[in-house]
Amino acid sequence: MSSEVNEIRLPEITEILYSEEELHQAVSSLAQRISSDYAGKDLVVVCVLKGSVIFFSDLVRELDINCTLDFISASSYGSSTVSSGVVRIKTDLSTDISGKDVLIVEDILDTGNTLYCLMEYFNAKVPSSVRICTLFDKPSRRAKPINADYSCFTIGDNFIVGYGLDFNEKYRNLSYVGILDPEKCK
Repeated sequence: MSSEVNEIRLPEITEILYSEEELHQAVSSLAQRISSDYAGKDLVVVCVLKGSVIFFSDLVRELDINCTLDFISASSYGSSTVSSGVVRIKTDLSTDISGKDVLIVEDILDTGNTLYCLMEYFNAKVPSSVRICTLFDKPSRRAKPINADYSCFTIGDNFIVGYGLDFNEKYRNLSYVGILDPEKCK
């Protein structure tokens, strides 16, 4: 089934920002950079659940280096389109990251609340380094002093869904990323 069929069935998606092919190309290019930067290092790649799971899966399969994979669940959104500012860690790491290089993989760096909290949390575990990799960077909404070390796309202030990103746990399965009109979802 093509994304065009999905677009027709989803009138709440007002615009397709990135096609499946554009996403694949960007992730592949980013994986090459990361592989080069971490060659020969003891890397732990951490997926921030749930939103980044599709991006994370595609990214780690493109890496040309050995690495350990782990997962953490943290959120500041709940069922809203706006960050609450309160970050909750729901599921912790299972890997000891002390002395290791850590790459946090997140779907979107928006206000920075979640990633700022995670950076502090991870740094307290004394890793060799901690860097941020995000599919989307939305600097116009930044509330915390934090930046991505790796990013595929910089976007404006729209609420986007697809390729893992959701609204109220829906739309994650879309193969593309589109702008959502939340008013059409009620």
